[in-house]
Amino acid sequence: MAGPDLRLGVDVGGTHTDAVLLDRAGSIVAKVKTATTVDVTTGIETAIASLLVSSGAAPERITHVMLGTTHATNAVLERRGLERVAVLRIGGPATYAIPPLFGWPEDLRRAVSAGECIVNGGAEFNGDELAAFDGDAVRRFVGSLPDDVRHVAVTSVFAPVLAEHELAAAEIIRALRGDHVHVSLSHEIGSLGLLERENATVLNEALVGVAQAVTSAITQGLASTGLAHAVVYFAQNDGTLMSIADAVRLPVLTIGSGPANSIRGAAFLTGVRDAIVVDVGGTSTDVGVLINGFPRESSFGVSIGGIATNFRMPDLVSIALGGGTVVREADGVVNLGPDSVGYQLTERARIFGGDTWTVSDVAVAIGRAHFGSVGVASSEVMARALAIVDEMVADAVDRVKLSKGEFPLIAVGGGSVLLSDKIPGISEVLRPDDFDVANAVGAAIGTISGQVDRIYQTSSRTRDEVLDEARSEAIAQAVRAGADPHYVEIVELEDIPIAYMTNPAVRVRAKAAGPLAGL
Repeated sequence: MAGPDLRLGVDVGGTHTDAVLLDRAGSIVAKVKTATTVDVTTGIETAIASLLVSSGAAPERITHVMLGTTHATNAVLERRGLERVAVLRIGGPATYAIPPLFGWPEDLRRAVSAGECIVNGGAEFNGDELAAFDGDAVRRFVGSLPDDVRHVAVTSVFAPVLAEHELAAAEIIRALRGDHVHVSLSHEIGSLGLLERENATVLNEALVGVAQAVTSAITQGLASTGLAHAVVYFAQNDGTLMSIADAVRLPVLTIGSGPANSIRGAAFLTGVRDAIVVDVGGTSTDVGVLINGFPRESSFGVSIGGIATNFRMPDLVSIALGGGTVVREADGVVNLGPDSVGYQLTERARIFGGDTWTVSDVAVAIGRAHFGSVGVASSEVMARALAIVDEMVADAVDRVKLSKGEFPLIAVGGGSVLLSDKIPGISEVLRPDDFDVANAVGAAIGTISGQVDRIYQTSSRTRDEVLDEARSEAIAQAVRAGADPHYVEIVELEDIPIAYMTNPAVRVRAKAAGPLAGL
């Protein structure tokens, strides 16, 4: 019997749950694509069981399991399973004008907020205190909360520069509420903007219960398939991995992991490190940019469930176009979606004997795709629908490009057979082997990362000294998270001088990544 030499990647999409087995050399041993289930976890268990059967691999050979799931995203969008959170901002008196949870949809605020308070404290951009930290006010707020409130989100002004006030507040909260309380601190989640970072921190704490339930269910599911011994990691939204403990502590960072996995998988399958990636699923299409082997991160805040946030997310253009997108014609006008038959494609699409026209039917009729059990005749309606598909894709590609010129495009996802080989602004369309499970491949090859986003004063230090400190800190974070120290490298480094300040300062973003130690 072969020794432990395999890793398993699983990615959950809106239509399909994909799973792959990779050996130590990075070759795909086996792959499966199964329907995503309503409760998601059952679909994951089914995919893993099917993969073991199809590969014939003994469970003992699998050392690591990497998971990308939609649990956190679905919980926010559906307002389901969220915890009630006490919201504490350390920023008085400077931030009294705008209360916490400003701009939240009312239904989500009712579901999440267990009380809100602003106390004095926080920092200036250079790390000096904005105001003295008011620990007594924190004690009064925590003491006023109902006994059943077990989740607190703490956000301080410029906490990524000075985290001491958040840490002091967390110590007070735990002293008053005991070990059962869970606290999210904003300096571990978002970047510099206060309100968006506060929103991300509250969302993170609201998702803790979902993360705990998911990790428990996944652990049980792995045990039932003989994989209780495997080390489990969760994919996060920058294309890297985090441990189960970190997934429970920082579940908001799993939002957006699916597209990030696809982009990383596209790089791995083609060997191309810089390209545009188009991932076509059953329900939607995500268009992103691959830079140095990783997803380009958004430089703007990302809205999640109607809430502005600023934690790291892939820079994507998402459109309501997939293999299951419904095609309608009325009075000579053809419309696509935005609804999709989703995971019911094989039941409802015409090419499978159903009664609903879908984009998959269009692709088969025109001759771009060859699947399904029932022939579909080409028609003028099909041609017009395909023209709309091509126009939607070309527009999305154009929106992610930041410069003129032609770029290579990597087509991945089960629905990428819908894409034309000629797209404006694209030099060539690459269609790698195993394109249909690129997302699961991206999860399986995931690396461990560390990231720094800070403001440094440069009045007494040179630019090179500041960049060296940021590099060292990012590498140290990656190693602490489980990366092999011999192979960690800086994959992103950006410094932005801050103008109009009395003291010279620069904002530095550094990201380090490396393979798992021992893998």
